[in-house]
Amino acid sequence: MSKGLIKSAMDCNKPRATPDHPKKSHVVKACADGKEKLIRFGQQGVKGSPEGSARNKAFKARHADNIAKGKMSAAYWADRVKW
Repeated sequence: MSKGLIKSAMDCNKPRATPDHPKKSHVVKACADGKEKLIRFGQQGVKGSPEGSARNKAFKARHADNIAKGKMSAAYWADRVKW
């Protein structure tokens, strides 16, 4: 992990930007039901769209099943942070 990013030192469910990561724009230590998981999500350099826009609605429709899985899925965090 680059720049000393250590899962044990991160706060639960607090997403962070990862500007130096080659592909993913954010990382979060997802915690639910006594489990912890490091999740990288979001495409580097891509911005979300305003609420209600066509891109915003398309993202939410395309990823609805994965968003519904909750905090342990990358789609949930991408929806919450970027879209």
